[in-house]
Amino acid sequence: MKVDILASGSGGNVIAVRSSGNTILVDVGIAKTKIEKRLLEVGIRPDSIDAILITHAHSDHVKGITLANKYQIPVFASKGEWKSIKGVNEELWHEIVGNMLVSGFDVTPFKVHHDAFQPLGYAIVDNVGDKVSVCLDTGKVDSEMIETMKYSNFFIIESNHEPAMLEHSIYPNSVKARILSDIGHLSNAQTAEALTKLVKGVGEKIYLTHLSSSNNMTELAKLTTIRALSKKGLKAGTHYEIEVF
Repeated sequence: MKVDILASGSGGNVIAVRSSGNTILVDVGIAKTKIEKRLLEVGIRPDSIDAILITHAHSDHVKGITLANKYQIPVFASKGEWKSIKGVNEELWHEIVGNMLVSGFDVTPFKVHHDAFQPLGYAIVDNVGDKVSVCLDTGKVDSEMIETMKYSNFFIIESNHEPAMLEHSIYPNSVKARILSDIGHLSNAQTAEALTKLVKGVGEKIYLTHLSSSNNMTELAKLTTIRALSKKGLKAGTHYEIEVF
């Protein structure tokens, strides 16, 4: 399995997962032309995409959805999120209903906690048993989410903000409250805590994503997780790999 983070953050999110000749995208949150360019940069032809999985319908996750029409790519999303997804030819719509086989990948959706109709995360397993878990916008991580994400080779999870930076930001109080709520976004500490329950130290790759450009710093997000895992005796570069996007 190969995973490429093509875009991450409030400006847009796109993840490519490929294995055994099959390629799927999780979210298409930047302009269609930019997705095409970034796919080519990592050696993926846009007309080779087998499916698109959507976590939720906020614009930074679906902005480039017309890519599906151009290349006739099936799009999978929850019934609730289809209420807000516009611009996809109807014959390409597919509703995610429990565990499904999608273009050679075994896809298990799981509920996340965000201010959307029916947002999802995904655990994706290829035909040799490699697993990637994608957990983007969520205000908390519950036990069911942990259970679904266990035993992954790749963890793609948001580490959105540092609460102290958010508190002193110029954001309106209503926005601060939304971000900090259980249907907002994960703080660095929340992400680190979740990863201590997931990472076993067997060479997993951690990708911290969806960092706030105003209320976080790359090294702060990274060090928060590294310090939490070190308390379990796990060392970055030895027991696991970690990158920030």
